[in-house]
Amino acid sequence: MAEQGPRQDPRGERKPGLLASLSARSRGEGWEAPEGDLAKYRSRTRSALRFVLQRGVFRIVVSAAITPRTIVHRRVRTVRGPFVLVANHSSHTDAPMLAQGLPWAQARYLSTGVAADYFFRVWYRRIFVRALFNAFPIDRDGSRKNSGFSRRLLRSGVPILVFPEGTRQQTGRIGSFKPGGAALAIGVGVPVIPAAMVGAYEAMPKGRSWPVPGRPPVGVVYGEPMLAEEGESAVAFTARIRDRVQSLYDDNYEEILGHPHPGTEESA
Repeated sequence: MAEQGPRQDPRGERKPGLLASLSARSRGEGWEAPEGDLAKYRSRTRSALRFVLQRGVFRIVVSAAITPRTIVHRRVRTVRGPFVLVANHSSHTDAPMLAQGLPWAQARYLSTGVAADYFFRVWYRRIFVRALFNAFPIDRDGSRKNSGFSRRLLRSGVPILVFPEGTRQQTGRIGSFKPGGAALAIGVGVPVIPAAMVGAYEAMPKGRSWPVPGRPPVGVVYGEPMLAEEGESAVAFTARIRDRVQSLYDDNYEEILGHPHPGTEESA
């Protein structure tokens, strides 16, 4: 697909706005060269190791515990450069499933935000999440030590995975979305790939350290990439993203799990 730059105003100056393509604005303008700690997130050596861990070792472990299913919209493969992957959060199976399910061209440098106070303060947890998820730290304690890190990653050509609910679901229903991911996408000028985890809550609800017996079905559905509309606020874009994730969840629930969603039966 031919890449197009930002819209031009009549004076020939760059005008902020949407791209006709699904490439990031930063791709046309040039990414910032990653330096220091940021350079690790675009390391080819670390990417090769992650491929072996995610799509070899860990895939075997995941497939032994659940029956995975992946559905990818054809336009996901047209995304070039950084993006924000936004998904509902149901269980500890979400991050590995989302990382494994993306085509490798898009997933190669995908970085997942994790709690800094839990994963980055202990050396072996930090090594684990960095090796497996190319993880970056998120502050949950009110500090701003890592403020702006996700934006710097995007501007360095690194796509990120965010769970805008902020925590795992308690009831199996998709909660409200915080606008942080949408604000990042708008601010840096990158697309959002919406994704729905289906069956993850049923397979491994909060409180369990391992999926229920019987290799329950769990699916991840990647929807058509989204771009913010001209002048759209982060709050409005967040609402559209949540609606898309909910639709992906509802439309694929029965196909993946083999029975209608209980909420559908109640409302019928």
